[in-house]
Amino acid sequence: MSNLAILGGSPVRTTLLRPYRSIGPAEVEAVKRVAESGQLSGFYGSPGPQFLGGPVVQDFERAWRQQFDVKHAVSVNSATSGLFAAMGAIGLSPGEEVIVSPYTMSASVVAPLIYGGVPVFADVEPETFALDVDAVEAAITPRTRAILVVNLFGHPARLHDLRKLADQRGILLVEDNAQGPLAAEHGRYAGTIGHIGVFSLNYHKHIHTGEGGVCVTEEDALARRLQLIRNHAESVVAAQPDVDLTNMVGFNYRLSELSAAVGIEQLRKADDHVGRREHVGRRLSDGIADLEGLKAPHVRDGCRHVYYVWALRVDPDIMGASRTQFSAALAAEGFPHFSGYVAPLYRLPLFKRRIAIGGQGFPFNLSDVRYSDGLCPTSERLHERELIGFEPCAYDLDDAEIDTLVAAIRKVHAARSELRKIN
Repeated sequence: MSNLAILGGSPVRTTLLRPYRSIGPAEVEAVKRVAESGQLSGFYGSPGPQFLGGPVVQDFERAWRQQFDVKHAVSVNSATSGLFAAMGAIGLSPGEEVIVSPYTMSASVVAPLIYGGVPVFADVEPETFALDVDAVEAAITPRTRAILVVNLFGHPARLHDLRKLADQRGILLVEDNAQGPLAAEHGRYAGTIGHIGVFSLNYHKHIHTGEGGVCVTEEDALARRLQLIRNHAESVVAAQPDVDLTNMVGFNYRLSELSAAVGIEQLRKADDHVGRREHVGRRLSDGIADLEGLKAPHVRDGCRHVYYVWALRVDPDIMGASRTQFSAALAAEGFPHFSGYVAPLYRLPLFKRRIAIGGQGFPFNLSDVRYSDGLCPTSERLHERELIGFEPCAYDLDDAEIDTLVAAIRKVHAARSELRKIN
């Protein structure tokens, strides 16, 4: 009988991992203070002091500016809202193109569509899963307005290179840094190198408020446009006559005082929350570093990886078995994970059928950009054959538990010649 659990052996782990709970007494007390004040939101959608929100929201934004060393922080009710607001703030117009990654959460590529922008997919690097700079440069056309780069899984993209390219070509760089708080490249925080950076406070991120997000920028004009789009721009823009009216149709993307109160407390503990995830990722990587056919997450020189996902790559040719077989054996040993992350987003029906806003194909009918399989081969290979992901943010792990996860991988790897028996 095989030693592998999937083939009749005993599994390495038989109990569920403890979920990670980042909300504690400080957050509870902060929410209680706001609730007892009776002011659960401080926003007014009209000109005046409360256009920028209540005192707790403004305290939160101040703390965010200090933590990330940025000039402006604009809180929003989700990172998705932040991405939408960013596309509006940069002045994106119908038919203009935004270069995006196919290997990310869908909001990162849907955001341009809200303003009639056309997403143009560029492939990713196999080591960091972020946009390949050469692929981005090749995708730039006279219609390109922006690059929307994702710091996927907590590792920075080549942000300084992309910012240099954007500046040279007269376009804008927007960072989706939902998964990378406190990640850094060459001494600067991810999310602060582009013209606008968007952070997430969704409940399964390193730090969270349940739902929420923050946009950051160094540019006064962009900050003001983000604030206007967040809060019914059309009703207040008359009080700011020097503002470009492009995309000044506003939304309600406002963060509540309750969420901001939680955010302040979470931010105070950010180093601890992120540091614990880093520790998990590093220990996992160290534990399997010597195994042929497996590649632990790559960390580029000068970068800080914060391990929203610990992304293991399987080489089926060296393993002598498929990623599917390896994954099934790993699951049977009690190692929770996912395979492939998301299918390349140009496979979504809205891109394949070129129907998004309305039923007549807008904004795709303004462009000759096409979406088909084979467009981004690295992304397709990662999704279909190589990537296995573990979520450090989801679990509260001590070193002994991390070591059992390492043991599960090593056990399956040691018995890799038997994996072909798995249907």
